[in-house]
Amino acid sequence: MVDLVPTTTDAAAAGFAETRARSHRRTVLRRFLRHRAAVAGMLVFALLLAFAFGGPLVWRHSPYTDYPAKVPPGAAFPFGTDRIGHDMLASVISGTRFSLQIALVVAVVATALGVVLGALAGYLRGWVDATISRLIDLMLCIPPLVVAAVLARHTFTLAPSGNNAGNWLTVALIIALFTSWFPIARTMRGMVLSLREKEFVEATRALGANTGRIVFKHILPNTVDVIIVNATVTVAQAVLLESALSFVGLGVHRPEASLGLLINENKNELATLPWLFWFPFLLIVLISLSVNFIGDGLRDAFDPRQRRVRT
Repeated sequence: MVDLVPTTTDAAAAGFAETRARSHRRTVLRRFLRHRAAVAGMLVFALLLAFAFGGPLVWRHSPYTDYPAKVPPGAAFPFGTDRIGHDMLASVISGTRFSLQIALVVAVVATALGVVLGALAGYLRGWVDATISRLIDLMLCIPPLVVAAVLARHTFTLAPSGNNAGNWLTVALIIALFTSWFPIARTMRGMVLSLREKEFVEATRALGANTGRIVFKHILPNTVDVIIVNATVTVAQAVLLESALSFVGLGVHRPEASLGLLINENKNELATLPWLFWFPFLLIVLISLSVNFIGDGLRDAFDPRQRRVRT
């Protein structure tokens, strides 16, 4: 009978923790749904995903087939055709898909790298913290576009002949590994420096848990809100940075095409064939705004200072 007391107590504590977690998730969801701009951004981003990945199933025209050139937008070609005769709607669908793929890969890789290195720097401190922090400070002093452009040009120059070094995955990895994870790591370092002094971390350390278990099992779960918000913001930043790289000819190369590449190819046609420029430009703006609105809504929803929730 004596052994049943701690078991019952533990079960009750676990049940209370689960109930509290569910209540917190419902509160966060209600706060997010109250944020009208964030909800609108979520709907627009969902439509953009459907447009990019479901568009080819509906619009059967190929972006590489030659049609009559310089046709203005109309029933046959809703986005018109370019100076070569490529269907602009098919090209924009393909460009949106590649831009979103790059942004999502950048968000995943940069967030994972920034979270891990920032958490280790904040928890271990000492020479590990000094090394990572000085690297972050150095890279944040240089504009991300300059870093990405230099590395992209160097990578494409050294690529073997015939190798499409400018493919979307190469561009995504350059952006993620050399520009996007530094702000995330700095934010995570500050969070972990605060959390490592909390009582639950001290108790776990006293029980003999190793560094990996303390960081990944106990500290990082308490930073999920910061991780989600930073990952969301990284998507928008990656879209803009990739578009800038492609615009100057250092991003995605043919036969692949991003929105930035479409703008670069048609920038000289702005006066005579404006739809070739404005349609991909509008898609870039919609992606950036919708993701930023989602990030704002998530930040407000996770903000612990907002305790009052209207029903």
